[in-house]
Amino acid sequence: MKIIGIIPARYRSTRLPGKPLINIYGKPIIQRVYENVSKSKLLNQVIVATDDKRIFDCVKRFCGDVMRTSTKHKSGTDRTAEAIRNLNCDIVVNIQGDEPLIDAANIDKAIRPLLKDKKIQVSTLAIKIHGDCNDSNTVKVVFDKHYNALYFSRAPIPYYRDKDSKNKACYKHLGLYVYRKKFLTEFARMKPTALETAEKLEQLRILEAGEKIRVVITKTDSVSVDTIDDLKKVEKRIIKC
Repeated sequence: MKIIGIIPARYRSTRLPGKPLINIYGKPIIQRVYENVSKSKLLNQVIVATDDKRIFDCVKRFCGDVMRTSTKHKSGTDRTAEAIRNLNCDIVVNIQGDEPLIDAANIDKAIRPLLKDKKIQVSTLAIKIHGDCNDSNTVKVVFDKHYNALYFSRAPIPYYRDKDSKNKACYKHLGLYVYRKKFLTEFARMKPTALETAEKLEQLRILEAGEKIRVVITKTDSVSVDTIDDLKKVEKRIIKC
């Protein structure tokens, strides 16, 4: 069983252009992501997939594995699907390239369901939210008793009609996905769906197709660097470490 981690990375981020190359205390973000991901005990190989020569050259300088991909991709999923097209592997992990604090243990947690159950095609991560669930930039997920996702939304789900409920529980979706290679290839070929377009969440395409996504609960959060404020949060946490 060969498991490959792909870190899709592009230079032209809408909110923070060039963020994979932003330096945090001597190391660019993409290097910090790569080094943390490489601590995984279950990944056999880690590869950065990028369409940008600057990112490609950066990864080469810190001796990481990297490949060039098309400039036409609209999502990290599409870039990941291209990257593994001709690679010999069974399971693929799509890892966000803007999470320099990513915990390798979370990657291994997300992989294990696919190792234990051959019927599972996709898995992802979630963490319980303590506090406000209304931020539309935080994607929420609800799941059934078997931990299969029921829905993902930018809205607070579930909606608690009883405002004083003592059993309120809301889960933040962490954007890491584990796929069987064949399923990822099929997923990348599927056309965008109505719910996906409405929420701007491509994982809904999988649910609308009638497939299941296994949700693995973790207690370790991760911070995506999308804004300057996010960058400052990461810098403070790295100092504390």
